Amino acid sequence: MAGPPGVAYVYLVYGMYDCLNVVSEPVGEPSAVLIRAVEPLVGIDRMRTDRLGVARRRRAARTDAGTQVARNRLDATPDRRLASGPGLVAAAFGVDTSWTGIDLCDPASPLRLERDPNDPTDVVALDQVVVGSRVGVAYAGEWAARPWRFAIAGHPSVSRPNPA
Repeated sequence: MAGPPGVAYVYLVYGMYDCLNVVSEPVGEPSAVLIRAVEPLVGIDRMRTDRLGVARRRRAARTDAGTQVARNRLDATPDRRLASGPGLVAAAFGVDTSWTGIDLCDPASPLRLERDPNDPTDVVALDQVVVGSRVGVAYAGEWAARPWRFAIAGHPSVSRPNPA
């Protein structure tokens, strides 16, 4: 997480969910942005396959019956919600800790940040950005309340709860 900017930093939380971060400061200054949600635009079938693969790693889904339960739950998930949480982002893209260090700004990278191909301006109006406190970090004391969670207001792919 200490650089260089634009590379992936992936960590495992609770021993079961990989979380994708983008390093955001110069080398030596540890700082990153957690990717909490992604709107699926392309590759949706692959996302479903990757999510099922991650689900099968969990003990409950290691049996045929458990796999079927996971598949049924995934089949009922709307496309826009396939990557609607930090653990789901990594699962939908097949990302785990081995992806740490991948350059997300390199056009040839297997995982990269790209502009929306359907929106030539690819800009979110400032009045559409909502800010809220962090989620799931109550243990962080005063840092938990910092307004470091950003989202597009009302976007259906944003993980819940939606920032105020």
